[in-house]
Amino acid sequence: MTPFEWPELGLAGLRQTRGERPVLALHGWLDNARSHAPLAPYLDGIDLVALEFPGHGRSRPRPEGVRYHFDDYVFDVLAAADRLGWSDFHLLGHSLGGAVACLTAAACPERVRSLVLIEGLGPISAPPDRAAAGWRQARRGSHLRPRRQHPTPASAVAARARNSDLDERCAELLAERGLVEQDGGFVWGHDLRLTWPSTQRYTEAQVLDLIAAIECPVMNLYSDPPSGLVPARLLQRRLAALRKGQWRAFPGGHHLHMHHPDQLGPVIQEFFDV
Repeated sequence: MTPFEWPELGLAGLRQTRGERPVLALHGWLDNARSHAPLAPYLDGIDLVALEFPGHGRSRPRPEGVRYHFDDYVFDVLAAADRLGWSDFHLLGHSLGGAVACLTAAACPERVRSLVLIEGLGPISAPPDRAAAGWRQARRGSHLRPRRQHPTPASAVAARARNSDLDERCAELLAERGLVEQDGGFVWGHDLRLTWPSTQRYTEAQVLDLIAAIECPVMNLYSDPPSGLVPARLLQRRLAALRKGQWRAFPGGHHLHMHHPDQLGPVIQEFFDV
């Protein structure tokens, strides 16, 4: 995959052109474009653009004093598509990227041809009576802290693997665009504001309304056993809300597309080929 940077948009990522079908790939929280690299060899006939959200990978952070709201990424996705000259396109999203893809498809049905969602059928929701509590948590947790410094890239990779479902091989992929050398050591370079608690959560009713508004075909791929990102009862309701939905379960944890690309890749390819 070939790196690209669009300074005028503050966006960067990786691109693999093996065809003309336009696909924007969206990564998960604190990941980067390399999370889609394991899938890339299995995707033919596709112009695959793996975009990095602001504050991730090599994309520019939000300006000082600005918070990160996940739904603002919709406008970054549309800006990227406009920059590419794509009037319509397909979306491939993992986790946070899947939630952003859902919102993009609901907001712009005329532009999104199809969705492949990996552990990402809609955003995390909250009960309507938890709004004040969420704000108080955000106020307490919104402060910068020192970055954890690692003596070597290998130790940074090992720490990332210990604190997630990633194995060290997958964490090494993310390190290629995520690690930064600093003061004689190495740190993960994402914007630390990304780790602040959110001041906003959609209610589950709002999430279901958004999912029901998606007009294009959707392939939903999720982990078996479940990763727990979305409770099973909520996931079933969300799947039922899809107008044109398919779903498949695979082993591999939350990052199943990195752990088992040989299993997911052909399914994604077949879905895009229809």
